[in-house]
Amino acid sequence: MTRPFRVLLVDDNPADLMLAREVFADHGDRLAVTTCSSGEEALGVLRGGTAPDVIILDVNMPVMSGFEVLTVIKQDPRLVSIPVVMLSTSSQPGDIERAYTLHASSYLVKSNSFQKFVEQVDAFVTFWCESRTPSWPERPSV
Repeated sequence: MTRPFRVLLVDDNPADLMLAREVFADHGDRLAVTTCSSGEEALGVLRGGTAPDVIILDVNMPVMSGFEVLTVIKQDPRLVSIPVVMLSTSSQPGDIERAYTLHASSYLVKSNSFQKFVEQVDAFVTFWCESRTPSWPERPSV
């Protein structure tokens, strides 16, 4: 059996983090989810321990936006290969284009409906657990 798929979820909204934790918990031992409430905290986690297999990164955060965090990740040789999924309520074409220009792996618009959000998370888990990223199924510490 392989290890759990590691996800780093970064979102400054405590309610969104709590909701996401609950939805991800439905996937049991398949996933190991670490959460951070700021870009700075996420960079500390990324630089200080075992790297995740994929990062879910909120776009609109104070102090350090998701775009700024993405830029730092993609400039760091130890982190550059980690897939980053941008997560936002914004469906503005400029935000989506900026995310891909900065080398995000994908851009997911958060659904306002709880049931649709659950479906989004389920689709995310299915896709990423069946994909083979540079780190999956094994990843050494960074």
